[in-house]
Amino acid sequence: MVGFFFLREVRAEDAPEIARLAEELGYASSPVVMRDRLNSLTSLPNHHICVAQGTDCLLGWVAVERRSTLELGERVEIVGLVVDVSSRRTGLGRLLVEHAEQWARQLGFDSISVRSNVNRDASHPFYERLGYLRRKTQHCYVKTLTIC
Repeated sequence: MVGFFFLREVRAEDAPEIARLAEELGYASSPVVMRDRLNSLTSLPNHHICVAQGTDCLLGWVAVERRSTLELGERVEIVGLVVDVSSRRTGLGRLLVEHAEQWARQLGFDSISVRSNVNRDASHPFYERLGYLRRKTQHCYVKTLTIC
């Protein structure tokens, strides 16, 4: 349950908690690997990561990216959102999304997007309640490459 918490920018020492929360969604990673990822992403101005700091642990995080593609041009996308299982359905996810939206506004964007795995049934109505509209459904393909 959400008690006391505040939102703040992520720090490298948050890596173990970021990894713990990511694992709740099936994205297992060691704290060392997560620290490397955090160090890489936080050094880039087109990435922003905010955490919800609880009394004893992180209660959630949101990662946002300013991206540029040929087909759509520049846009801002929520690329990760996790709320601790004990803090779900408390409004914390909404606050993290609002934080991401504010970051996009500060960059001068009038929209923001998010992708949600079709298997995450609870997240779809969550985003729709926040005013997000479903644009498309797609498949994601991965191919393992051999390194020479």
